[in-house]
Amino acid sequence: MAMKIRLTRMGSKKRPFYRVVALDSAVRRDGRPVEFLGHYNPMVEPNEIKLDMDKIEKWLEKGAEPSNTVRSLLKKAGK
Repeated sequence: MAMKIRLTRMGSKKRPFYRVVALDSAVRRDGRPVEFLGHYNPMVEPNEIKLDMDKIEKWLEKGAEPSNTVRSLLKKAGK
């Protein structure tokens, strides 16, 4: 079971809001996550990025791989 840290899309049409979640790589994009790790809102200025770094570090130690988008969000958040 390969774990991933990736985004799930929330919000209404043309008003996206994303949650950063840990889930199995075989689960669909908006499937049930194992754990919520934060959120990302690109619709406000500046973009709102809230991440629980303790939980993310725990998952990275367990071998979870972040998606390319989550990896760039981690860099933007300065972590």
